[in-house]
Amino acid sequence: MKKTRLILAALVLVSPLHGAVAQSTVIHAGMLWDGSGSAMQGNTTIVVTDGLIESVSSGLIPPGADDELIDLSDKTVLPGLIDLHVHIEGETSPNRTADRFTKNPEDIAFDSAMYARRTLMAGFTTIRELGGTGVNIALRDAINQGRAEGPRIITVGKSLATTGGHADPTNGWRDDLMSTPGPAEGVVNSAADAREAVRQQYKNGADHIKITATGGVLSIAASGHNPQFMMDELQAVVETARDYGMHVAAHAHGKEGMLRAVRAGVHTIEHGTYMDEEVMAAMVEHGTWYIPTITAGKFVAEQAEIDGYYHPLIVPKAREIGPLIQDTFARAYRYGVKIAFGTDASVFPHAQNAREFEYMVEAGMPEDEALLSATSVAAGVLGLEDQIGTVSAGKSADLIAVDGNPLQDITVLQDVGFVMKQGRIYN
Repeated sequence: MKKTRLILAALVLVSPLHGAVAQSTVIHAGMLWDGSGSAMQGNTTIVVTDGLIESVSSGLIPPGADDELIDLSDKTVLPGLIDLHVHIEGETSPNRTADRFTKNPEDIAFDSAMYARRTLMAGFTTIRELGGTGVNIALRDAINQGRAEGPRIITVGKSLATTGGHADPTNGWRDDLMSTPGPAEGVVNSAADAREAVRQQYKNGADHIKITATGGVLSIAASGHNPQFMMDELQAVVETARDYGMHVAAHAHGKEGMLRAVRAGVHTIEHGTYMDEEVMAAMVEHGTWYIPTITAGKFVAEQAEIDGYYHPLIVPKAREIGPLIQDTFARAYRYGVKIAFGTDASVFPHAQNAREFEYMVEAGMPEDEALLSATSVAAGVLGLEDQIGTVSAGKSADLIAVDGNPLQDITVLQDVGFVMKQGRIYN
């Protein structure tokens, strides 16, 4: 980890940061959607000072003599977007299996910095990183300290799995390489292991915890939906995480694994492919959030038809599970399950995160609700609603701008022309 931090410290040489911001930056917005649930506003002036939104006022108010003016009077301004399911360390490729044996932490570090900047430039100023090698923790710190450019990162560090489970890092390895990873590597097989693994991630610097409650699509294992944790293990994870002020995200495709995770008290269910009304009722009862990742489902289904793109064990799972997620999302939305925005970026190319909005709207969610799911709603899931998610005084100056009106055409979010994070302009 120390070696990785030194590598990331040098990334400023790859992408120099911009200079200091003016004393105040005055932004003229032709239209403003502020993320609060209010209607679209007309001409608006936003004043940014020291990285925070100082004021939001109707009309285009002239700047002071020492202020910098940003003229977005022909654009729609919105809060910076939030993606609650990203893997920033890698990206889809036919070589992903081999990469585990050929890429050093240094390679992963430079890759992750590149993907982070792409994500930021696509308008996503905050992401929840849901599992990698631990490089994601170093990247988070480098971005926070101004040594690299990227979104605000909330990270789980390394996902937790059972032996052979979806996040067992040795799945598919040769016998003499496989060994027996344990809690230090994020692999648990008892309640005691589960507590130790959570504490280890806390020690490593993770913000939250992720478990793989069921099988997954892209792991080299036969089942994509079998339950993979016992209730005592799940309860130990959740209870220990709560002691440390961390919430638990649960990757889950199959029904039984989802039910166990929800009843154990996880904060979010990721993917949720085989969710039925019993699962939905349990999620409503427990207040569990659903993070759909429709884009990832569509992408893996498409790539599974390309010969050799995925390992043979992955192909049938991708064909079966991938096409179902959008329909699951539609049913969960109609049922009243709480939904927040997340894409599983890395399963598909980074910076294409905004495609998720199009699929959400296509499945029946109105444009304004889709936008809320990636702004104030997502901020609430993270417990950061007092800092991000809306364009309002006192919040971090995380702003984006697009041509057109996303409430009329949600696809305009796929081409973000202006990005500001914490008062610094990146695009």
